[in-house]
Amino acid sequence: MTSSIPTSASPVLPVLAEVVRSGFTEGHHRGSLVLLAADGSVELALGDPAAPVFPRSSNKPMQAAAILRAGLDLSGQRLALAAASHSGEAFHLDLVRTMLAEHGLKPDDLQTPPDLPLDPVEAESYLAAGGVREPLTMNCSGKHAAMLAVCVRNGWDTATYLDPAHPLQRLVGEVVAEAAGEPVAAVGTDGCGAPLMAIGLVGLARAFRSFVLAEPGTAERRVADAMRAHPEYVAGTRRPDTWLMREVPGALSKMGAEAVQALALPDGRALAFKIDDGSVRALGPVLARALGLMGVDSPVVSRIGRAPLLGGAAEVGGIRAAF
Repeated sequence: MTSSIPTSASPVLPVLAEVVRSGFTEGHHRGSLVLLAADGSVELALGDPAAPVFPRSSNKPMQAAAILRAGLDLSGQRLALAAASHSGEAFHLDLVRTMLAEHGLKPDDLQTPPDLPLDPVEAESYLAAGGVREPLTMNCSGKHAAMLAVCVRNGWDTATYLDPAHPLQRLVGEVVAEAAGEPVAAVGTDGCGAPLMAIGLVGLARAFRSFVLAEPGTAERRVADAMRAHPEYVAGTRRPDTWLMREVPGALSKMGAEAVQALALPDGRALAFKIDDGSVRALGPVLARALGLMGVDSPVVSRIGRAPLLGGAAEVGGIRAAF
């Protein structure tokens, strides 16, 4: 009797970050990364950045642009929240309620799965106050409120707004493909229940680049401007996307689940990467290193790059970039 070991055609991706404890390297995080120059050309490619991935919440700027193209007149904090993975802070939840009420909707209309606030500090406070998991507190509720609102505006069915065949979701797919400059490779279901479009990391970086370079007044530029003007509504007061958009002039930044990150600078430079094992602990060190290679010089880069490891109550190592 013979047996064989299955093999995979997938490439072995390079190490983007290593885990160092007490001077000993105890683990690695592999992945793919791309940096684009100001003219849009590929300046650095690690791993397989052309291979399709699910950008997860890094697709939210494109989803928000589709909502604008569909005719919903959002701006300012409301538009930033439509592109958000919010922390579940009180000001986030209050604005979601307001956005729903403005269109005759209620929190019960949200089809986000019940969840706790994304930010651990907010989650602890919420539970201590007697809160329970609910759709409103799920981090995508701002996006879903905007999706429902545009359905009301256009007379589209609100009960099926998450169906991939729904007019809104078909438009989202068109916007994603247009911004990325490549066809959508696959359609899945995101953690919030919305359709999720797969593109390559090069396409994701191109999409963010196209948003910051878009003409003023276009849907893409309106989304980029709202996110950069109100970053606390895109993420939260204790989140790296917020810090970056506050402290690096003109930066547009959005992370996604499973350790995806995309960012563009106002001159057209852009980056996108994914940690293959989905470990978000590697995001900060890899992002900080990538920003350093792009020449971004700001104290926030060092702040984002710190990912200490503890032994007891003492810092004994950390996660560090390896490229």
